[in-house]
Amino acid sequence: MSKDTVRVRFAPSPTGYLHIGGARTALYDWLLAKKTGGRFILRIEDTDRNRFVPDAVQDIKDSLTWMGLTWDEGPDAGGEYGPYYQSERLALYQKYAEELVKAGKAYYCFCTSERLEEMRKKQEEASAPSGYDRHCRDLPADLIQKNRVAGLKYVIRFKVPRTGKTKVYDELRGEMVFDHETLDDFVILKSDGFPTYHLASVIDDHLMEISHVIRGDEWIISMPRHFLLYQALGWEPPAFVHLPIFLSPDGKGKLSKRHGATGVREFKEKGYLPEALVNFLLLLGWHPATDEEVFTLEEAATAFSVERISTSPVSFSLDKLDWYNGLYIRQLSHEELAKRCLPYLQQDGLLPDPCPSAQFTYLVSLMPLVQERIKYLTEISEAVGYFLRDEIEPPSKELLLGKKGTVEETRVILSEVAKVLASLTEFTEEGLEQTLRALAEKLQMKPGQIFMPVRVAVTGQTATPGLFQLLAALGKQKVIGRLKQASAVLAAQ
Repeated sequence: MSKDTVRVRFAPSPTGYLHIGGARTALYDWLLAKKTGGRFILRIEDTDRNRFVPDAVQDIKDSLTWMGLTWDEGPDAGGEYGPYYQSERLALYQKYAEELVKAGKAYYCFCTSERLEEMRKKQEEASAPSGYDRHCRDLPADLIQKNRVAGLKYVIRFKVPRTGKTKVYDELRGEMVFDHETLDDFVILKSDGFPTYHLASVIDDHLMEISHVIRGDEWIISMPRHFLLYQALGWEPPAFVHLPIFLSPDGKGKLSKRHGATGVREFKEKGYLPEALVNFLLLLGWHPATDEEVFTLEEAATAFSVERISTSPVSFSLDKLDWYNGLYIRQLSHEELAKRCLPYLQQDGLLPDPCPSAQFTYLVSLMPLVQERIKYLTEISEAVGYFLRDEIEPPSKELLLGKKGTVEETRVILSEVAKVLASLTEFTEEGLEQTLRALAEKLQMKPGQIFMPVRVAVTGQTATPGLFQLLAALGKQKVIGRLKQASAVLAAQ
């Protein structure tokens, strides 16, 4: 593999479902790989066994696939740099941790949790900087051996130089300098044999020949630790790119669950299209060279460059995402929109699973009526439910009468409309419009006086697609049956 080949990794920890911030990181990884003809690797960092969520890995894979971010190497895809689950690479981490100990660059720490807690309390009481006090840093070799033979639990800590500074480099921010006095001797291997993030990510990024590490800027504080590890192991670090955080919609704090959905799964369940979410995330931290706002994944890959990523925090406003979603819904073909809507209709029991071809064809025919009206796919059941149900809940008298109608007048309207529609041999939009407008003239009424109670009677709603379109789509039998049902509501009151 050439050193000039771009290899990027998305390395989520399965301690929860894929967060929207992680999704943006994966997107930028994917775009950089496609832009350069490189490789996009998925690596599961499942070493935090206490917080491991069993179905999180599947959620991560499903969410990435839904967004169109297929990986070149990783779980299910394979690759020559595997395994791609860190829990299957423990021997590697243990080997390198022991090598650092032998080289005098790390050491065994036998401090108990009780001692560490007491140390922290004393630091707090003295208003001293927090961090490990290096109690075990210079233990005699014979004591170390004795403790190990006795089976005492230990961790392995990295020996941070007591003095000096470490220079790190971020592709967006340039050079940063960290004083070693601000760092403690951090744990690289835990007592259960699992590595910490610091050790595992450095080893894996090196062995997997990762060229660029793209991650959130909360990891900037860890950069000196990672650079020290690279130096201790004699390896060249990859290029680092730290992305800006997401702020709440009001821009006053970090985005959190109290501000609404923060997981990819949640956005999918709310009825957002993956194209809309991807386009939205693309521009949350990156800006193109033009004023263009709408990008396919392929177009984004062509336009993308690391240099145009911002370092400033970004406000997360759903208004723009809603705009994108409506835009992409309107761009879909009628058949494709029906396919996207089908799972939501099946979930709500309006269509069977699997859906017979005749019913799907009917669903496709309904899409022109609602495509301009829905903002989320989850709105589809309300938008077309009255088409798909054999019967609807009879509308109330108040809804049928509206603001100015009377019971007697509305009963006449519904009765007369049912009669003229029953006489039609063809139930077409044109024929329905001519017939109902002619009836309005005959009854010496404005067309709207007739149209609204008919609309309510056959749909149970006041806001619908065009009346003649929906009547034709409902069909003669359903329309007349619902008109009679509505008349019965008025007769009973």
